[in-house]
Amino acid sequence: MSEQGLQRAQQKMAEAGVAEQAINVFGDYYRQLEQGSTGFIAEDTIEPLTDPDLLSEVRIDPEQARQAIGQTVIIKLNGGLGTSMGLDRAKSLLPVRDGDTFLDLIARQVLAARKEYDARLPLIFMDSFRTREDTLELLRAYPELAVDDLGLDFLQNSEPKLRADDLTPVEWPAEPSLEWCPPGHGDLYPALAASGLLDRLLERGYRYASVSNSDNLGAAPNATIAGWFAASGAPYAAEVCRRTAADRKGGHLAIRKSDRRLILRDTAQTADAELDYFTDEHRHPFFHTNNLWFDLRVLASTLAERNGVLGLPMIKNEKTVDPTDSSSPKVIQLESAMGAAIEVFEGATAIGVDRERFLPVKTTNDLLLLRSDVYRVGDDGRLITTTSPVPLVDLDPAHYKTITDFDHRIQVIPSLREATRLTVRGGWNFTGPVRVIGDASLAGEGGDVPDVIGS
Repeated sequence: MSEQGLQRAQQKMAEAGVAEQAINVFGDYYRQLEQGSTGFIAEDTIEPLTDPDLLSEVRIDPEQARQAIGQTVIIKLNGGLGTSMGLDRAKSLLPVRDGDTFLDLIARQVLAARKEYDARLPLIFMDSFRTREDTLELLRAYPELAVDDLGLDFLQNSEPKLRADDLTPVEWPAEPSLEWCPPGHGDLYPALAASGLLDRLLERGYRYASVSNSDNLGAAPNATIAGWFAASGAPYAAEVCRRTAADRKGGHLAIRKSDRRLILRDTAQTADAELDYFTDEHRHPFFHTNNLWFDLRVLASTLAERNGVLGLPMIKNEKTVDPTDSSSPKVIQLESAMGAAIEVFEGATAIGVDRERFLPVKTTNDLLLLRSDVYRVGDDGRLITTTSPVPLVDLDPAHYKTITDFDHRIQVIPSLREATRLTVRGGWNFTGPVRVIGDASLAGEGGDVPDVIGS
């Protein structure tokens, strides 16, 4: 049945116009799945990464940095809808500061870097079919962004969700679009090649790619890292941050014992019995920021050698075909992490960066911080911290999880500069100026928040 399932899935992809490279990659993961692969990475097969190069200690000649950033393309992953926050559009369309969205600030960051370094520095988004139209519509406000006829985006691929009972493509006539899912960020590499963008970048003299999530405004263009990466001669590099107790769920890099290569291990690749090792920030002290760099020439030659299949580790995700209906059929989504490509390239490396390079927005907790006076926005679109350490925010998900509820209850953003932590339980309303001091908390059923909380 599974071989028949693969044929049906690949036929469905071909009929939908999915690129051949993506179909080949899907087939590779499908065969791993039917052979019983879990994708787990056992603790006894790896060693912790403990001593990467540190950006704070890097010294690069300014001219080398300028040359390297001049050969770099900025790629932003922009396929997510922010469904966990109740959104049905690209998360990058959310207003962050003074009406500016993630996309506005990203555009300003890139335009400022172009001016500073006199660099072409293309900005290109990897969109999904759900985010493309709205993204390009907003970017029309920046006609100067497009460079070298490269366009502003390329599309990530789609793949069928598989029934968990027989590994055939699921059918869901009530909402056919739910029969499909994205293949994870690891799709970046085949999508770059299949779109023709990889070849066009090489033809126009670009050498390096700097990749990050569009919801991480900390990952602005950085000439020093570009210069360090170029000087290293490495084919691939990951940016890592030192872990704290708040980062226990994030994927981390490790050294595979069998061949001494760096690898990425995510939560979904860790057996339940070994989660204590995974979440131990002392055992595995650096987490992967999902900011990475790679050599375009090496990627192109490697893809050519492997018929478009890099062979990234499979991630098996078990869900329901309708994420909002737990009674709908159980499905398996085959995914891969783009950061897992670090194990493909011999000589790949990592660099430790400060927290200012890692400011993702995954929840409304993160959004409140970015909208608060803990940060200010520079003329170049970069977020600058106004206090250290940055306070922790923990809003009651029953009342603040979705953007609609968040905006309804927090009509005026509180001042958090003097806070170390804000914990909110219950439905409290921030309708006027509020000053949060120290370790502050609100509990009970809710109501209007007083002018000052904490001490």
